[in-house]
Amino acid sequence: MPIFVDQMGNSISLKNTPKRIVSLVPSQTELLYDLGLDAEVVGITRYCIEPPEWLKRKTKVGGTKKFYFDRINELRPDLIIGNHEENYQEGIKRLQQNYPIWMSDIITLEDSLNMIRSIGELTNTSDKAENISSHISTEFRTLKKQVLKRAAYFIWKNPYMVAGGGTFIDQMLLAAGFENVFGGLARYPEITIEQLIEAKPEVLLLSSEPFPFAEKDCAEFREQIADAMPLVVDGMAFSWYGSRLQSSPAYFKELQNKIA
Repeated sequence: MPIFVDQMGNSISLKNTPKRIVSLVPSQTELLYDLGLDAEVVGITRYCIEPPEWLKRKTKVGGTKKFYFDRINELRPDLIIGNHEENYQEGIKRLQQNYPIWMSDIITLEDSLNMIRSIGELTNTSDKAENISSHISTEFRTLKKQVLKRAAYFIWKNPYMVAGGGTFIDQMLLAAGFENVFGGLARYPEITIEQLIEAKPEVLLLSSEPFPFAEKDCAEFREQIADAMPLVVDGMAFSWYGSRLQSSPAYFKELQNKIA
């Protein structure tokens, strides 16, 4: 019986290639789709919006922070795939009592590539997983090193929250040509407008998720901090760490052209 070790150091054993998979993370759900695992994926969260057709016809097992255990039990999964940051650990521990759970823990691009390859091994789709990870690596190598623009990356409003250091978004900002002005703060801190002004960013990146920033928010920021350019950006390009990364470098190049 093969043993698999996840990115948190947990070991799971699988008797056979999984045929009933529950995914608890949107970006990893999209990866499973791109690996061709349609029939095998039986459950997803209500936040798993890609691909759209799965959201309509797959069983929803709750959110990333609140699982519907009764629905999961009805699905009888032979593999559950989750993430250390996005899922709540109390729920994960409860599920681990009954099901094999493979957990990712993503901070760097290399973590993402390892996750993609590992899920390929778990699901007997290693060739497809290797193609995806190789494509991502190739695309990221096309990003040119350049003078970094100082940026603040906003993920929430009321209160304002930004991406700090030790996050995958922080790593993507660097790859995209930005210096995170709040990189010295841990994780996702709340900040004030006064802190923002003191940090002196050149660009304010307003993410489309989890808070849906829009153009009206740009206008509000212009009134409060005149020396920085506010811009709504695609949050998936910066925070989805599965197969979505294949298109992130091209998006980062477009973004640099906008602010050049």
